[in-house]
Amino acid sequence: MKIQKNAVVAMHYAVTTDHGDAIDTSAGKEPLTYIQGNGMLIPGLEKQLEGKEKGFKGQLKVMAKEGYGERNEEAMYTLPKSGFRAENNEELVVGLEVQLESENGPVLAFVSEIKEEEVIVDLNHPLAGYDLNFDVEVIEVREATEEELKPAHSCSDDSCNC
Repeated sequence: MKIQKNAVVAMHYAVTTDHGDAIDTSAGKEPLTYIQGNGMLIPGLEKQLEGKEKGFKGQLKVMAKEGYGERNEEAMYTLPKSGFRAENNEELVVGLEVQLESENGPVLAFVSEIKEEEVIVDLNHPLAGYDLNFDVEVIEVREATEEELKPAHSCSDDSCNC
């Protein structure tokens, strides 16, 4: 079976940047399993896996715009340092992931710079702007079951008929 919409795919992978920096790998772990065409992977990787079959081994390059996007310098914000409170005795350091409140709800950001009275935070994904190189090995491709295709949700109400 070829990888197509709603196929369950299991694969091993390793991902690096063009500079050779290792980002992630499934080596020594269970393979990554996902459903094709449901947005579970970055768009460029999903697109390049389309049509491949069990046994495919190869290198796939995903450009930044089809991965985590290009860096957006307008996603850098300067905030007053007084607005940051220490949680769990964590020290405010460059690279720290922080949750901020926006008018659309909580957003994640990374501390980019710490000044005397201000903190500069970056709302870009840490891999934004990077072209990514994937070494993949497809080890299984099969049709998804009806159960696997059901939207995931939690029921806290006894009247739910899921």
